[in-house]
Amino acid sequence: MIYSEKVMEHFQNPRNVGVLKNADGVGQVGNPVCGDMMTFYIKVEDNRIADVRFQTFGCGAAIAVSSMVSEMALGKTLEEAMEISNKSVAEELGGLPKNKLHCSNLGADALHKAIENYKKRQKATKKDQPAKSADKAKCYCPYCEGSLEGMEGFCKECQIELEECGECGMPKRKGAKECPHCGKTKVIV
Repeated sequence: MIYSEKVMEHFQNPRNVGVLKNADGVGQVGNPVCGDMMTFYIKVEDNRIADVRFQTFGCGAAIAVSSMVSEMALGKTLEEAMEISNKSVAEELGGLPKNKLHCSNLGADALHKAIENYKKRQKATKKDQPAKSADKAKCYCPYCEGSLEGMEGFCKECQIELEECGECGMPKRKGAKECPHCGKTKVIV
């Protein structure tokens, strides 16, 4: 399997890796066949992607794709970023082997989900809803704000398992090192 120099560069030196605290939008996708998982976090200012980060669990092509998508999206309007496609990602990377093209789909899809999540959050914020009480807040996913009513340990929208943070008691991704609510980091000894 031969990768372009650009793929190797983005795999060996990925850009924009990590989690954005208090992200405006979060999108996660996965491919159960190959096991690749991608999560994109975006910050939006004046309808532009002001910052972007990603976490990817997968092969070298998946990491390179995530890195490239993050660079392609940075500074773009939300509408421009929604036009990033699997084809444009693969072209920017100088091509991908046929059996790795699905990775470019995942990268673009994860970014698009983060943008959709941002828009969904904006609609929810605009509605004049009463503030949620601390107990009521436990009924919402901290990543997509989907309802967890009756499913506190699992978010149907994100398709992720959740557990209670030992510090603040709010839901967080099962096994996650950092809580999206209080920011406390699990210390592994």
